[in-house]
Amino acid sequence: MSAFPGTVAFDEYGRPFIILREQDKQKRITGTDAIKSHILAARQIASTLKTSLGPKGLDKIMVSPDGDVTVTNDGATIMKLMDVDHEIGKLMVQLSQSQDDEIGDGTTGVVVLAGALLEQAEGLIDRGIHPIRIADGFELAAQCAVKQLESIAEPFPIDPNNKEPLIQIAMTTLGSKIVNKCHRQMAEMAVDAVLNVADIEKKDVNFELIKIETKVGGRMEDSMLVKGVVVDKTMSHAQMPKTLRDVKLAILTCPFEPPKPKTKHKLDVTSAEDYRALREYEQEKFIDMVKKVKEAGATLAICQWGFDDEANHLLLQHELPAVRWVGGPEIELIAIATGGRIVPRFEELTPEKLGTAGLVREVSFGTSKDKMLVIEECKNSKAVTIFLRGGNQMITAEAKRSIHDALCIVRSLVKDSRIVYGGGAAEISCSLAVAKEADQLSTLEQYAFRSFAVALESIPLALAENSGLHPIETLSELKARQVGEKCPSLGVDCMLSGDSNMKNHNVVESLNSKKQQILLATQLVKMILKIDDVRSKNQGEMY
Repeated sequence: MSAFPGTVAFDEYGRPFIILREQDKQKRITGTDAIKSHILAARQIASTLKTSLGPKGLDKIMVSPDGDVTVTNDGATIMKLMDVDHEIGKLMVQLSQSQDDEIGDGTTGVVVLAGALLEQAEGLIDRGIHPIRIADGFELAAQCAVKQLESIAEPFPIDPNNKEPLIQIAMTTLGSKIVNKCHRQMAEMAVDAVLNVADIEKKDVNFELIKIETKVGGRMEDSMLVKGVVVDKTMSHAQMPKTLRDVKLAILTCPFEPPKPKTKHKLDVTSAEDYRALREYEQEKFIDMVKKVKEAGATLAICQWGFDDEANHLLLQHELPAVRWVGGPEIELIAIATGGRIVPRFEELTPEKLGTAGLVREVSFGTSKDKMLVIEECKNSKAVTIFLRGGNQMITAEAKRSIHDALCIVRSLVKDSRIVYGGGAAEISCSLAVAKEADQLSTLEQYAFRSFAVALESIPLALAENSGLHPIETLSELKARQVGEKCPSLGVDCMLSGDSNMKNHNVVESLNSKKQQILLATQLVKMILKIDDVRSKNQGEMY
């Protein structure tokens, strides 16, 4: 009974009732009020993101509590950086994040769609329809929309020898990003990177083999794809050679240090002779370590740990270039790229465990002393690094997010190579199909179907509005043309080119991404509509 939230009392007739504890410290919303509170919170978040949709979408400045500034129009990033207190707001953040984790693109669209569905649900609740009937109707409507997507999807052959179609798709993804002034170059880098690491037969792409490295300074056009590994480190000694050819790499996770006693006893040095003997022992151990690396045939040592100046000097004396403080993920990538083995002890180092690289060079940037190490012409050419430049930290961070979106969309096409047309064309087609299906229904769900069809139109409406077009006029014309011409590729002409056929503009999206958007948004809306009671600590007003 200790977990019971109150005490039992009896009135003058002996009837029991419960007095709940600490009710003044709790806030409780029930029934329709709870649902409407949730819908309001979700709509506010969706309206924040709506203006970031499409190629003409606007950016948002997010300032963290520490004063860090982020400029972005990536839905998942905006949601992650928003300081959301409302519990439904947090669910919207997770919705955007799950779309980002699964597909990598369409993070803004999925939140806008969820907000539109909840807005439509509010109208149905006001008409007296039970939330459960609305939720079930939305679920059936989503299945109808996905079926329509399947029927209008077109096959998209992936051919490593003909990259142009893939580049066009990557350019569509990058069109709304800050990198769009050189988005052809960025799209080519993303496609080349994915095709380098992709296994086309198994339809598999290992993202761990693609590393994205950024460096502030220079122009965005200076960005490049390195078929190898770029490490933000330099040679440990300034006099070590800056360029090495036909390199044998020893990849070490053991430090260049003399062994320390493993017991808790201290070592007391009482005389100069003892100190000299200890000094000679340490030097002998250092030389022994360097010799072991040299005898294995290594011409470059990559070390996860640091080493002191004495070890550094000895490495230079023995003409063994070395790089220190290389992080764990980078060590793994170097091992994969060069075909080497990570060695935990000097005793285990053998010639078979060495990695090979055709060229290792130090690259310097501008007038600054910033240098990076580039390992190229590796044995396993599957490991690649996308190296991004930009005028400041914000631009390089946004470029990194943009290239990640492009990589994700190319990967999803390698996995499932069917496409639908963008620019709101797929949503309009699904909306028409769902509205048509609603006329065949005799049950109460037909209202939910019609509302679902209206909610799907929120995407083309937002695209038209953000592009400076008249939203309602544009949508009405496109719906009439899609029905009249039976052409599901007609969408919003965001670039004002005079041609609404997205096929001619190469504005395409992966079928997988679009299906995921509709299903995830519907799942979340269904979950929110089923909540009718909220208890929370009364720390402040909920909005």
